[in-house]
Amino acid sequence: MNTIIDTVGNTPLVELKRLNTNSKVRVFAKLEGSNPGGSVKDRAALNMIRSALERGDIKKGTKLIEATSGNTGIALAMMAGIYGLDIELVMPASSTRERTLTMQAFGAQVTLLESIEVCRDYAEEKGSTEGYFLLNQFANEDNYLAHYRTTGPEIWRDTEAGITHFVSSMGTTGTIMGCSRFLKEQNTSIQIVGCQPTDNSSIPGIRRWPEEYLPKIFDPSRVDTIMDVSEEDAVAAARSLAKKEGIFVGMSSGGACAVALRLAAKLSEGIIVFIACDRGDRYLSSDLFA
Repeated sequence: MNTIIDTVGNTPLVELKRLNTNSKVRVFAKLEGSNPGGSVKDRAALNMIRSALERGDIKKGTKLIEATSGNTGIALAMMAGIYGLDIELVMPASSTRERTLTMQAFGAQVTLLESIEVCRDYAEEKGSTEGYFLLNQFANEDNYLAHYRTTGPEIWRDTEAGITHFVSSMGTTGTIMGCSRFLKEQNTSIQIVGCQPTDNSSIPGIRRWPEEYLPKIFDPSRVDTIMDVSEEDAVAAARSLAKKEGIFVGMSSGGACAVALRLAAKLSEGIIVFIACDRGDRYLSSDLFA
């Protein structure tokens, strides 16, 4: 009999039928909002906590702490509760109210600060004190290994080994690093495409990190192409996914979709998979769907 943990992963892969106008190319969305915590981050959160427990890095009584822009925090709050662990999540004050309330519903303590960089500094400092353990998704190999072991193999299986291009937004870069490792082992010609915001664009979940905050798990050699996406294009794609495909997702998923469709328009053939990393109901208090 399954527990909630057993429902993490094996998310649907669905084809876009209206937004993709190139009949020679197929574009698929990997619907990570179908995870129990509502995002792709369930995979990494489960693997980071379970692996730390198995190694003895943490135990009952240890208080976890982590900086997050939202989805990782929700996933960690859920997993910490399942394993009976206390957790403090540090998040930018600009995050949507739904995120804070969801983390608190799972039993987490939430601290709101002015930016994700400030949140990371706060979490690292507090994580170095006795009784706290910093999971540090930005430098934790268990983040990308979750995708190497699950997300990548699922995509390979569900495209019947036909995938030619993989598209993912880049935040902590765990998803793209893990999937790249697995997919390139199967076929070195698969193109790995990362998405980052254009200058002055703000897209929750996608970052252009300053050099000093670049995730330590990020290996640029594992990404074949990085494509910029504007805030306007990410919003437009998220709205179009809902209206025309019935796929209700957030802005970072819209960004990945916009890049995937831009790529599809240029190809003569191929199978593109992009990560639809969460659900649109995380953004209803924002103006994303206004």
